Amino acid sequence: MNEFLQTVNFFLLDLDGTVYLGGKPIGQMPTTLRKLRGMGKRLVFLTNNSSRTELEYRLKLTRMGLFEKNDVVYTSAMATVSYLKERYRGASVYLVATDAVREEFERSGIELNENDPDVCVLAYDTTLTFDKIRRLDFFLRQNKPFLATHPDDVCPTPDGSIPDVGSFLAMFERSAKRTAQTIGKPYPYMGEALSRLTGEKLQHMCMVGDRMYTDIRFANRCGMKSVLVLSGETAADDIGNFPDKPDLILKDLNDIFGD
Repeated sequence: MNEFLQTVNFFLLDLDGTVYLGGKPIGQMPTTLRKLRGMGKRLVFLTNNSSRTELEYRLKLTRMGLFEKNDVVYTSAMATVSYLKERYRGASVYLVATDAVREEFERSGIELNENDPDVCVLAYDTTLTFDKIRRLDFFLRQNKPFLATHPDDVCPTPDGSIPDVGSFLAMFERSAKRTAQTIGKPYPYMGEALSRLTGEKLQHMCMVGDRMYTDIRFANRCGMKSVLVLSGETAADDIGNFPDKPDLILKDLNDIFGD
């Protein structure tokens, strides 16, 4: 384990099911994260969930005792902003998202356009209405470029899973016959953007998460190290059902230091 830790400079931490569950830290997670920081490791809280802003996640993590001043929060919405600036510089965007995330896009310099956009972007909009669906479908039928922040079919909640962006994408594939360019995990762009943001090489990063098909696949595609934790979605019996291979499998992240 010590040899593994020595090769990692940045730990990329998924959120729900990895560092907290149902709004509560998993085990002694605040202590575990402090130990990692004490070893000189940098922490990035990395989430596909694009329904909240970077600030909202920071405040939530701080309330749980998980966030400290040198940590970073990075969401699929932030990666999508980076992608737009890189690939569609100056383009106006029809954005399906919560009001807070729409404001975050605007603060980042993205022009939002409700009537004649250059690009369409679908985030995890927990305020989705039929009018937003109808308008996005209309623009997609005009063959506007189409981006999605992430591909997750469902989002975990204490009351069970609820539809996420992947489920919305299936609707637009049926109605508008369009598929989206997807930005978040498991696609490599998010890793490339993080490498530029932190100045760290991907091979010195480690993705820690509870989903094989997003977290571990993301690490494998990016050439990162990976830790699968069994504190969330994936059970030990599920691992063989996926082609992806984690470097470590732990009951939860607290076990990275052993007993």
